[in-house]
Amino acid sequence: MAERAPHIDQIALDEVVTATSDLIRMDTTNRGHGEGSERQAAEYVADRLADVGIEPVMLEKAPERTNVVARVPGSDPSADALLLHGHLDVVPAEPADWSVHPFSGEIRDDVIWGRGAIDMKNMDAMILTVVRAWARAGIRPRRDVVLAFTADEEDSAEFGSEYLADAHPDLFEGCTEGFSESGAFTFHPGNGLRIYPVAAGERGTAWLNLTAQGTAGHGSKVNRANAVSRVADAVSRIGAHQWPVRLTPTVHAALTELALLHGLTPPGPQPTDAEVDSLLAQLGPAAALVEPTVRNSANPTMLQAGYKVNVIPGSATAAVDGRMLPGGEEEFHSTLDALTGPDVHWDFQHREVPLQAPVDGPTFAAMREALLHFDPDAHVVPYCMSGGTDAKQFSRLGITGYGFSPLRLPEGFDYQALFHGVDERVPTDALHFGVRVLDRTLLAL
Repeated sequence: MAERAPHIDQIALDEVVTATSDLIRMDTTNRGHGEGSERQAAEYVADRLADVGIEPVMLEKAPERTNVVARVPGSDPSADALLLHGHLDVVPAEPADWSVHPFSGEIRDDVIWGRGAIDMKNMDAMILTVVRAWARAGIRPRRDVVLAFTADEEDSAEFGSEYLADAHPDLFEGCTEGFSESGAFTFHPGNGLRIYPVAAGERGTAWLNLTAQGTAGHGSKVNRANAVSRVADAVSRIGAHQWPVRLTPTVHAALTELALLHGLTPPGPQPTDAEVDSLLAQLGPAAALVEPTVRNSANPTMLQAGYKVNVIPGSATAAVDGRMLPGGEEEFHSTLDALTGPDVHWDFQHREVPLQAPVDGPTFAAMREALLHFDPDAHVVPYCMSGGTDAKQFSRLGITGYGFSPLRLPEGFDYQALFHGVDERVPTDALHFGVRVLDRTLLAL
């Protein structure tokens, strides 16, 4: 392949900037509980695809909650297909908190500002730009490439990837792997290294409801069956619990590569909790890439009980944000049973499976090669996301998911802090890098 593919020309580089800005200006805020609209952005995406002869399908489970799916035919009909997916919705933004209006899409000093600049209208624009450049140049990838621009990722995915996977699996026929958000960005650990973490796993989502029943009564009386005390005790135990280390293959590989980069001894096949914690302490800022994913977790987030200070209520509830590692579901269940005890019942408010993808195969190798091609001094490492993406829903169709939304970012640019944060923004040259890397990776596969 040429040093720089001629089809990724100035037209393409200008397009990715324009498309990112355009999409940001479309307010696709997802407020949860079914409140949101992706229609305007979906129509924009569909028009840009149709403009170069790629036929889009627009699908809605509910009015205004619009998804777009299209297929770019490959040159080898016998090859497995590849899914590229990005969500069109964004989390809320309060304009008074921002330096610029969050839906302005303003371009200032070669930086695009606004909600979705990182999460993840930038990737939507990169996908559009690459496939439009192929169409203009008459290029066909080896594999079919299925494009999915989804609604509702920032809530439950009910109107987006869940709906597509359940109601329209035929549109994803042949897809075995998928690329989406939250990977291949530049991470600067502060020691001169440039690390590109590529996501090859996700912890599972386990949002829990805790309910304690007790005996209602007067607040001045002795009460041995106080529902508030019972749920508070359970929440306290959950919050104080130290989960044991459980290294998945992805996290073990990440720790190994990060240790070697820092001149440290990598972990053995079955390191102790103390050994892992000691290694994390020596990794400095780079520990942030793996520390949230060496264990299951459960964080209490909400409490609700009673209606008057002198009345002991008959029930009390709490909410817990739990996350489960691949292979850690059984331990999570048994631990929650023990921590809640006999007086508190718990169940799932929302649950999604943990994911894991190979880091020693041709797909990861192609991603690594493309990143190093355009940034030879980089270091590419696998990592596991602490949260989740639409890859969970698409995994129901047998699609292995990677987080691969490439961006070369300057030192001091805190990519992870901008997810759902104030003054979300992305440099234009980071998008140019991303388009080139994404193009090279896809054509190599």
